[in-house]
Amino acid sequence: MARYVDIHPENPQPRLLQQVVDALRDDALIAYPTDSGYALGSRIGNRDGRDRILRIRGLDDRHHFTLVCKDFSQLGQLVRVDNSAFRAIKAATPGPYTFILPATTEVPRRLLHPKKKTVGVRIPDHVVVHALLDLLGEPLLTSSLILPGETEPRTMGWEIKEDLDHDVDLVIEAGETPSEPTTVIDWSDGAPVVMRRGAGDPDRFESLV
Repeated sequence: MARYVDIHPENPQPRLLQQVVDALRDDALIAYPTDSGYALGSRIGNRDGRDRILRIRGLDDRHHFTLVCKDFSQLGQLVRVDNSAFRAIKAATPGPYTFILPATTEVPRRLLHPKKKTVGVRIPDHVVVHALLDLLGEPLLTSSLILPGETEPRTMGWEIKEDLDHDVDLVIEAGETPSEPTTVIDWSDGAPVVMRRGAGDPDRFESLV
């Protein structure tokens, strides 16, 4: 059964954050709230985490995973961002955007798109996520918690606890969560391409093409 951790959305309790971090370091798969619905997350080094996420979501190996980062400096260690993209991406973060970019050698090959060698990156605008990432000291391997047959990410921790009690190891509750997923921008070929219109305004990137 999954543990259920109720964390204050504006003043996250250090003791509870530490419990989540300890679980992640013990290779737990967690469900956690972001600024665009719930997501599934594990440590990058958790080899089983990737496969469990694919299994829960009913996806294949071509799925673009996302690495959730605490700041732009951390993001820059994981992907190659050219000058044309740098200012636009930095201006849009933190926020409900996912950017698909060529990965650096810091990212394990098993997490990359098999043909493009790209990976998604994002910096959420969410107090609990930032506190968690700061304590963990590394990005989270992540995918939106959109279950097979559904089109939007889950938003209620207690529902996730009921439905995925035997599929995840820990569920974070931290107040109300928006239901709209991130806007996905593929910038892997030198110009921004909107792959999914979501919570983030895509016009700021479409105008750059």
